[in-house]
Amino acid sequence: MPTIGIITCQILELEFSHLLVKDPDVTSITVLRDHYSEGIIEALGQNSGSEPETILYLGEYSPELSDRLEVLVRVMELGLHSVIKKLRDTVVKAVFEMAHYVDIIFLGYGLCGNALDQPDELFANAGLPVFLPKETFNHVDDCVGLIIGGRENYYEEQCKQAGTFFMNSGFTRHWKDLIHKNICGDKDLAMSKRLMANYQRSLLLPTPVMGEDEMMANVREFNDIYGLRSEVRHGSLEILEKNWEQVKGFVKDGLDQSNQIGKH
Repeated sequence: MPTIGIITCQILELEFSHLLVKDPDVTSITVLRDHYSEGIIEALGQNSGSEPETILYLGEYSPELSDRLEVLVRVMELGLHSVIKKLRDTVVKAVFEMAHYVDIIFLGYGLCGNALDQPDELFANAGLPVFLPKETFNHVDDCVGLIIGGRENYYEEQCKQAGTFFMNSGFTRHWKDLIHKNICGDKDLAMSKRLMANYQRSLLLPTPVMGEDEMMANVREFNDIYGLRSEVRHGSLEILEKNWEQVKGFVKDGLDQSNQIGKH
């Protein structure tokens, strides 16, 4: 079977770990090991009972001979969305680098401030199909839109409270790095509080990968520092799972066509 490449952000490390481990079609998972992939390697080990195969550079990847899917995962630095051009350039570069080793790439990103708008044009020369998650007809806005259930639900919560800091599992795990590195840089705590002054609540989006109690515990310090209250709206992995099935279906259709050609 072909290899599906996954390129995603640290924010979605638990979601992709959950997706891959519970999928009986996946026979092997290989992760590019670096500082950013530590979380997904740990999660995959906890969910499956054994660490995935890891490589230190893409050229080490060697697919196995199997009747089921193989997956190659690269996790990117969180917070790239704070500079749109940096996010676009980094993801495009990662796609072109991985394209030599896989048959199709699934991106664990949304439009992300339109950094990845018009993906067909961005990846036209990649030499393989590149999928960006869609809710129905539109690509999801970002990792929050992916988990909250799409643009309509996202907008509904923004209308309820403009000063909302949306918290999926990854944000609750990595908020210190995200706030202090990508929003505040080297500025002090007083400056970060001024930058966060218009926020009123953290909205938790529990899913099967992280429940409400754990999320509450993870954001307690965040809320205390920035004077926020927490509210909860249950998230979902439905859009992610639906898009994953579509990617697998695309792979299967390609194989079926190849097999038919081979019979003539």
